[in-house]
Amino acid sequence: MTKAEQQQIKQQLSVYFIMGTTNTTRQPLDVVKEAIQGGITMFQFREKGEKALQGDEKKQLARQIQALCQEANVPFIVNDDVQLAIDLDADGVHVGQEDTNAKDVRERIGNKILGVSTHNLDEVKQAMKDGADYVGMGPVYPTETKKDTRSVQGVSLITEVRRHALQIPIVGIGGITYDNAAPVIQAGADGISIISAISQSADPKKAAEELKSLVVAEKASL
Repeated sequence: MTKAEQQQIKQQLSVYFIMGTTNTTRQPLDVVKEAIQGGITMFQFREKGEKALQGDEKKQLARQIQALCQEANVPFIVNDDVQLAIDLDADGVHVGQEDTNAKDVRERIGNKILGVSTHNLDEVKQAMKDGADYVGMGPVYPTETKKDTRSVQGVSLITEVRRHALQIPIVGIGGITYDNAAPVIQAGADGISIISAISQSADPKKAAEELKSLVVAEKASL
């Protein structure tokens, strides 16, 4: 990845919205549309959990959300489901440590964006070797959205990775809200990934706008 490409990904990670049908009580397309209007910079389709859509229904919703993202020039990333990402020609894939091996994913998706969830320095280094374009780090704060997460670690890993001068783009994940997002950027993350702070907001557009303004301001102050 060239420095220019890396810089672009750092910008795209600024407000990284993650959502599936299980994360909202509203019509998912409306929520995504409003979040895009509010300025999200990347979107991840994460259709997991009890009552999550399967098969053709899942693919149809993914395709509809992808169309909204394409229209707004927002990268559309698929969580874990590599075949779905290939079928849709998505912009990329995000995998966790318990999902498909990142090296294998890189071989399957070619030069598309590859994100990997990491929880310690060794996992970050391995993700870089495997060809990850960015790493997700967390959970930064307690979260109700993902039930299978590791223990909360605050911003310590982000700080450690930056101290080791590893240049890979970083997005903080887990329990991030408007009120606690600033320390994540201050620690060295390039962006914040958000689920419920946007998906469960009464006004997703406003929530996205406020988060975007905060991230931009925090980056400018560094």
